[in-house]
Amino acid sequence: MAKKQFKTESKRLLDLMIHSIYTHKEIFLRELISNASDAMDKLLFHSLGDGVSGISREDFKIELEIDAEKRQLTIRDNGIGMTKNELENNLGTIARSGSLDFKQDNQTGDNNEIDIIGQFGVGFYSAFMVSAHVTVVSRSYGSAEAWCWQSDGADGYTITACETLNEHGTTVVLTIKQDTEDEQSSSGQSYSEFLQPYRIRGIVKKYSDYIRYPIQMETEHSREKEHGSENDPEAEPEWETYTEIETLNSMVPIWRKNKNELTDGDYQQFYKDKFHDYENPLRVIHSSAEGAATYQALLFIPARTPYNYYTRDFEKGLQLYASGVLIMDKCADLLPDFFGFVRGLVDSQDLSLNISREMLQHDRQLRVIASRLEKKIKSELESMLENQREEYEKFFDQFGLPLKYGVYSNFGQHKELLADLLLFKYSGASADGSAVMTTLSEYVGRMKEDQKYIYYACGQSPEQIKRLPQTEAVLDKGYEILFMTDDVDEFALKMLHTHQEKEFRSVAAGDIGIDEDKDEEKKDADQNKDLYDFLTDILKDKVKAVRASKRLKTHPVCLTSEGEVSIEMEKVLGAMPDADKNRILAERVLEINENHAIFGRLTALLESDKDKLGRYAQLLYSQALLIEGLPVEDPVAFSNLLCELMA
Repeated sequence: MAKKQFKTESKRLLDLMIHSIYTHKEIFLRELISNASDAMDKLLFHSLGDGVSGISREDFKIELEIDAEKRQLTIRDNGIGMTKNELENNLGTIARSGSLDFKQDNQTGDNNEIDIIGQFGVGFYSAFMVSAHVTVVSRSYGSAEAWCWQSDGADGYTITACETLNEHGTTVVLTIKQDTEDEQSSSGQSYSEFLQPYRIRGIVKKYSDYIRYPIQMETEHSREKEHGSENDPEAEPEWETYTEIETLNSMVPIWRKNKNELTDGDYQQFYKDKFHDYENPLRVIHSSAEGAATYQALLFIPARTPYNYYTRDFEKGLQLYASGVLIMDKCADLLPDFFGFVRGLVDSQDLSLNISREMLQHDRQLRVIASRLEKKIKSELESMLENQREEYEKFFDQFGLPLKYGVYSNFGQHKELLADLLLFKYSGASADGSAVMTTLSEYVGRMKEDQKYIYYACGQSPEQIKRLPQTEAVLDKGYEILFMTDDVDEFALKMLHTHQEKEFRSVAAGDIGIDEDKDEEKKDADQNKDLYDFLTDILKDKVKAVRASKRLKTHPVCLTSEGEVSIEMEKVLGAMPDADKNRILAERVLEINENHAIFGRLTALLESDKDKLGRYAQLLYSQALLIEGLPVEDPVAFSNLLCELMA
């Protein structure tokens, strides 16, 4: 029979299909198995609708067969099969889908038994990625004729009558390409691997484990021979090989089972096997939804961060299935970055997929699913926070950082969603004197009646923060202080701005809202105006002003800041790459404790030795830098100055 040409822009389109659309060659087996599953679903649908007896779901199966010598891989099903015209229409026209036509023609609305996977007619052509020749032999259900479709690729195809098959169904025979050096060097794979039983088993397990019909293959095993005589127990064991039909897929996914059928152990074992973790998950979220997007989800919150979580190598995302067939191993669009630690999967029956099944054609359903999962994850975390506080604190110790970044990122788009999930250590002490954790709402609930602000202080650790001079006045009033020990903390609070109408205020801010004796403050400032003017002039390249402090009790000096950029934010921004090119500085203020003995020395030097007073100013400024954890600008000059004043 003469070869026919494909009914499209033939060669160019087919080349695109088999070389550009799919990123992994192994996808071909997923596509052909999915087609076989669809064929059996169609026959089952017709048998139910037409009242045909003698057809049972248990009779269906997909068979795989490897002939390494002939370099052939066969995929066989006993589904509905195809007539000559269907072969012509479905395989002779690229991008035509019999499955899609079937689905559109049978939209009954109440038939949940049939779950057609394929929606576009190019999955079949992925076979040409690995095949030099493809043969399809098919006999339609109820027909006595069988037809053979053959093609070498873009040059066209032939359809001929062939020997009648014993039963209805379709057999696809792939003649696998010969290995080439170019292919191995470019992809690291050889075509011959698709003739290896272990490789085929692995592909089935990865992509088609939950196809609901058994996928069977004859596999070879070895076993010890039985001894011919029991009188020689020391004889060397002999081994023999044997073959057996093995079902490669598990068929029933755990997430499609009712929750009351599953135990904690079932979830934990599935998680460990699926995601290769040695610890049980901290939380399991098993949910389903219907409506705008129908899906089932099985999510896990790990007990600890993956080793590469904060590196570029980490990929967030959930496994995405369409009717039990793996579509994407890491679908990043299903999770926001701040919930990127969640592992799990989503299985949807009505997800719109494009021709490759690796990219989404329309993402509306995906956005709906992502939005619902986001709310579900937050709800589960809130439940853990409320009912299992110790477990939640363990979780936050591992994954609190991305939640804080989530508050700050995207201009605070998710701050309302995440604010109630944040925990901070604070100045309230536990029984052993260590810092304890609090939510923002809990902090506000404990605020004193006269307290205006939610106070916080930044530092490397709670212990170091407690020693900061700036905390003295706030703690002396009996107000609690939140400890900001992560770089992102202050940025997150700046983005929140308030919580329950209470403004956040740093203990190092210019105005901490505690001193109410404004007249006395103005009087002190006027009395020592000459001193502060002189000190400000001496340090004019380093600070915006020098002034009397109302927050210091025992320490002589401290640095504070004015404006939106704090000293802590300056340190964080200064540690970023290329920070020197666009240096962002805080407006520093040096505050002096007028009740400290050093202040009397300063006022005396103003009258007697201004040169020495200038050196004292430099020394006090360097002290303030060290207290803040900032580097002294000139360590040698600082050391010499210290020795000079001590002499």
